[in-house]
Amino acid sequence: MKRCLHWWLGATLWAGAAHAAIPIEHWTLPNGAKVYLVQSPGLPLLDIQIDFDAGGRRDPAGRVGLASATAQMIGKGLLARGGAPAMDENAIGDAWADGGALFSASASSDRMSFTLRSLTRPDVLDAAIQLAARHLADPAFPADVWARDRQRWSASLRESLTKPATVADRAWTPAVFGSHPYGQQTTPESLAALSVADMQAFHAQHIQTCRAKVSVVGALDRAQVQTRVTQLLAGLPANAACPALPAVAEVAPLSQAKEILIPFASAQAHVTMGQPGFKRDDPDFFALTVGNYVLGGGGFVSRLTEQVREKRGLSYSVYSYFSPGLHAGPFAIGLQTRPDQARQAVEVARSVLKEFVDKGPTEAELQAAKDNLNGGFALRIDSNRKLLDNLANIAWHQLPLDYLDTWTQKVQALTVQDIAQAFVRKVQPDRLVTVVVGGAP
Repeated sequence: MKRCLHWWLGATLWAGAAHAAIPIEHWTLPNGAKVYLVQSPGLPLLDIQIDFDAGGRRDPAGRVGLASATAQMIGKGLLARGGAPAMDENAIGDAWADGGALFSASASSDRMSFTLRSLTRPDVLDAAIQLAARHLADPAFPADVWARDRQRWSASLRESLTKPATVADRAWTPAVFGSHPYGQQTTPESLAALSVADMQAFHAQHIQTCRAKVSVVGALDRAQVQTRVTQLLAGLPANAACPALPAVAEVAPLSQAKEILIPFASAQAHVTMGQPGFKRDDPDFFALTVGNYVLGGGGFVSRLTEQVREKRGLSYSVYSYFSPGLHAGPFAIGLQTRPDQARQAVEVARSVLKEFVDKGPTEAELQAAKDNLNGGFALRIDSNRKLLDNLANIAWHQLPLDYLDTWTQKVQALTVQDIAQAFVRKVQPDRLVTVVVGGAP
């Protein structure tokens, strides 16, 4: 069974997704969970992702890293319940391996996510659903395992500070986001403050059925999915309505530019420059996405690559990106160059950005970007896993259910003026945070 599942992992094409409308069904269960379903009958597989508002933005003051630690410890032990014995991490690993299914838990800045992949054969799926339900409802958070993992995590964090890229990120992120949770960074000191009691309280507050957004792609119909999702969430508090979580402030815009130069004994200087970008529900999303392809997201055909690499040979690669979330995520430009060329590379990158914000793309650049993005759209949804990622994105950000069906149309409708105006609204080249790590003091 394990061999069969692993074979399917590399062959999970969703038949017809790239050529026809993708019907998304959406409903709310009596327990308050919101379910999003795309039926995919081509393969005997079921992919489920359950998202909760329990990411790093929910870390309490003085408890940075709590969301990530809680997600990490979900699979390290299970409490006994209803005749089912307690399980340690070894028994859990063996159970998932023997059952031929896959389960994971993770936390990002915005959300905590649980994913399950299983064959739909009833005996396999029954066992997978039962075990995943125990992960959600009955994590043991064993103190001895946390003490061990905390030590390993702390050592890994200290080791990462020997890498210039990590040093650059740890200087740039708080300089951009200030006191906002997006600017918080886990440290050995913050990990030392986390206890098993903190994890238990965090789990109890956030992992509830009425807070769940459940995305499902697979070979089950709506009635079957409702039954399985109900089983998955059965051990959690079943309140149809949850009390609202505390509001999280928005990211404050930067008032001025800032430059941070950090000496580092490395062959390459690492440069990161940028500022807060925009929220995922911003109406400028498509204009900024397509515009960034021209600016620095399009690899060798981008303006930054042309000016920094091709014309001046200052860097092997240079890129830009937006990463929007529930709050304004980062807009960043990154490159590596020789320490003695860092100043020139920074000035060229700033100049390219300023010109792009002032004038926008050319008609030819815009058409090339549209052709590439729309031509490659099918690759965004060519497997159940990719389709699940997109479905979960729709669920989490409450996007229209026809979002995937209209994606290429919205890209195609953009004009040079649309992109230029969006960049003027969202990017201020004179207020960048620039961090350079490398070179002598």
